[in-house]
Amino acid sequence: MQKNAIVPYILIMLFGLGLIFFLSLEGVDNQEQIAEEQQEGEEGNGADAGDGGGDTDTASFDPEAHAQQNCISCHGSSYEGTGAFPALVGTSLSQEEIEDVIANGKGMMPGGLVPEENIPEMAEWILSLE
Repeated sequence: MQKNAIVPYILIMLFGLGLIFFLSLEGVDNQEQIAEEQQEGEEGNGADAGDGGGDTDTASFDPEAHAQQNCISCHGSSYEGTGAFPALVGTSLSQEEIEDVIANGKGMMPGGLVPEENIPEMAEWILSLE
């Protein structure tokens, strides 16, 4: 007589479903704590990114680091452009046009990715890419 080979798979599946169920209950019980932790993380990231306003934050803004975090996923790791996203290297746009695109977005790019007080510095950095 042969043993049924599907039984271990069913047991593993039931164990996994049970585990997911009990872990989701843990999240429901701690949703306030989780929300507080997320808010603290966002506040910490905002302070590091220079969103607080003022001259000291503008001086600490690093356009290249900001681009590494926000731009390479669309424009490529060398900013050479990918698919529908244009190259940032050797762009033919003027600084004013670049500032407008950064502030308001264009095509698939949303506006507001760079804090408003840092847009001119970011545009200068893009123009320096070659």
